[in-house]
Amino acid sequence: MAIRSKTPDRIMQLGLGFWGSKTLLTAVELGLFTELAKKPLDAVALTKRLELHPRSARDFFDALVALGMLKRAGARYANTAETALFLDRAKPSYVGGMLEMCNARLYGFFLKAMTGLSQGTARAIAQKFSWKSYRSFADIGCAQGGVAVEIALAQKHVTGEGMDLPVVRPVFEAYVRASKVDKRLAFHAGDFFKDPLPRTDVLIMGHILHDWNLDEKMMLLEKAYAALPPGGALIVHEALIDDARKHNAFGLLMSLNMLIETHGGFDFTGADCRRWMKQVGFKRTKVEKLAGPDAMVIGIK
Repeated sequence: MAIRSKTPDRIMQLGLGFWGSKTLLTAVELGLFTELAKKPLDAVALTKRLELHPRSARDFFDALVALGMLKRAGARYANTAETALFLDRAKPSYVGGMLEMCNARLYGFFLKAMTGLSQGTARAIAQKFSWKSYRSFADIGCAQGGVAVEIALAQKHVTGEGMDLPVVRPVFEAYVRASKVDKRLAFHAGDFFKDPLPRTDVLIMGHILHDWNLDEKMMLLEKAYAALPPGGALIVHEALIDDARKHNAFGLLMSLNMLIETHGGFDFTGADCRRWMKQVGFKRTKVEKLAGPDAMVIGIK
């Protein structure tokens, strides 16, 4: 009977403690508590002030209430006594600077993790693609720069760029500098949904397309085609599902993960990607195995 009365609550609270921590760190970074120090706001007004996506805003604010970081009276949210004192940037008692530093460091560690996971694939791309025909490339959604660095190390004749959001710049530049290829690699700040893609001989999209729905996938492929010169190449690398959809369990499990964690994302087969590339205008396409469950689809304009 004693065993049946026990619950896993304490274990789960500790194991998932990072959820609450990251929620608080994000609120600090957004200046949420500073905004509410001016006056209480309802969810609509607070969402607008912070420029948040409405799909997740209400859960975000209510989670902070449940965590004891905000209070809600009726429809309006307000700071607690503690967050009003310690998380309002306008007050000398503000302690959020340390939290902002932690958030920035954690983000960097995440980018390093992406590099570690992708290093084998990056080295395979650097060796297996026919780089002798090309002089420049850009890695779209470059994170720390793992793929770009491996290509630059293996192919001394090429120069490259890593395109990502501006916040990634210092992490990318530090990694490139430490790898001693900073004279041939540069950071290109931008949002690949909103901004034009760099005009280079080769564009790389690694673990990018699976985040998005089919219309968004096609839009990104169209942008890549428009940015490339005649004869230019697009490399899409993912944990591609095998065409028979029977063997690459990792690719299929990754697709299940994307279906759960994103609004419209899903993984795909090499045949799917080749068909999409041809629809936007690529003349020749092929699939080539990389490392582990990863493979690349190459499209030539």
